[in-house]
Amino acid sequence: MTVKNLGIIGGGQLGSLLATAAKKLNINTTVFCDDIDAPAQNFCDYFIHGKYDDKQKIQEFIQKVDVITFEFENIPFETLNEMNKFKPVLPKPSINRLIQHRLAEKDFVNKLNIRTTRYVSIEKKDDLETLGDFLPGILKTTTMGYDGKGQYPIKDIKDVNSMNIDFSKEYILEKLVKLKKEISVIVTRFGINNFEVYEPIENTHQDQILKNSLIPAEINKKILDQSTEWATRIAEELKYVGTLCVEFFIDRNENLYVNEIAPRVHNSGHLTINAYNISQFENHVRAVCSMEKIPLKKLHNAKMENLIGNQITPYRQNIKLNENQFFFDYLKKEIKDKRKMGHITTII
Repeated sequence: MTVKNLGIIGGGQLGSLLATAAKKLNINTTVFCDDIDAPAQNFCDYFIHGKYDDKQKIQEFIQKVDVITFEFENIPFETLNEMNKFKPVLPKPSINRLIQHRLAEKDFVNKLNIRTTRYVSIEKKDDLETLGDFLPGILKTTTMGYDGKGQYPIKDIKDVNSMNIDFSKEYILEKLVKLKKEISVIVTRFGINNFEVYEPIENTHQDQILKNSLIPAEINKKILDQSTEWATRIAEELKYVGTLCVEFFIDRNENLYVNEIAPRVHNSGHLTINAYNISQFENHVRAVCSMEKIPLKKLHNAKMENLIGNQITPYRQNIKLNENQFFFDYLKKEIKDKRKMGHITTII
């Protein structure tokens, strides 16, 4: 099938960068988003604004596109499933349903004999009373939440009383590891045992938001091999099509743990735009649109810095860049604290 128009659900920076990558491949893009100010409308060919359960807008979107993908995972499964009856949705909706639920996601990973941090389901406040051996830990909503939203670090059970936690929601309590560093592995799967794998990326966070990413990651060969093998095994088991990111923790004893799976392109992979011959975004478009797979070639080492909130301002005022620096403005209208506004990639 020749894809002329790729549908993208979600209009943030990932949708913008997917649309930019598709344009390079002569594929038009239609973005469907519930945010009237979605920045991706500056980069796509067509923009549809509407709620994700609006049947009329869904039909309008379906009729416009040949294949559908998405830039974030918290889209109603019913919406993706309905769309999939008419046009291919890739990655497939069942993957999203699994990964939208942190408990189901962790159970899935453990069944592959892949290590995660210890975790337990929390349905009510009283469940926490007998779980002292899981502390210090982090309490997370089982669904929704990103960039630290819906997440509560707990050192002692007494901490819970001072937190405004809505226990009508379901939670997962994850035991904290003695963290040495965090890495991510980005994989594009084109079909059965057919992958392109980017080298592990070392990440640092600030206020639970990704701040910097770096390649090469400072890790030993065992961790490098294990993280890439685990990431490809997860993608294969899911029968995934497209680009996927697996986030990992490394503890002080050099043990590796899967933290989360992101069924989409990922913020830590922004540096692939400048560091590789084919970015994570272009590879995703190639995979979901059944295009030719081109062998990955790393061109440069690189580091990426997210510009959060007002950090974008000096760059918008034409701050002078070095020739090895690349500035990306997501063109978000409103500057907010803790909002990713753009990024800088430096070739090193």
